[in-house]
Amino acid sequence: MGTYEKSITVAVPPERLFAYLADVENLPAYLPRLTSARPQGGDRVTVSAHIDPPDGPEQDVTSDAFIRVTEQGKALEWSSPGPNDYHGRLHITGGDKDTSRLAVELHTERTEGEPVEDGLEEALRGIKNAVEQAEQ
Repeated sequence: MGTYEKSITVAVPPERLFAYLADVENLPAYLPRLTSARPQGGDRVTVSAHIDPPDGPEQDVTSDAFIRVTEQGKALEWSSPGPNDYHGRLHITGGDKDTSRLAVELHTERTEGEPVEDGLEEALRGIKNAVEQAEQ
């Protein structure tokens, strides 16, 4: 199993960053392959994505995922069923009154290293850009 961790500073107060991330309908704004995210009740979310895997044809896929929002610790935990045992956690801490530190931990059976780390960096940059633009 591979475990990956990355973090980024976001120019938005922790409470507003958390509120943005806790709204799962915002997922497609910062995860480029996602085309929709629809809450299904409880922790369950149906997500659709457009993918172009290196070992298969370009396609649209839909699956269930689970996202748990933890107000007290300003964290989101997620998992997605499948062969890669994909799950992780986003955690927000305060910088000063106008900034936040966003950390992501990802656990997966897929241990390709660099492509996974590149994907995490892309997701963190996407979150930073989307939430900072939404605040303007």
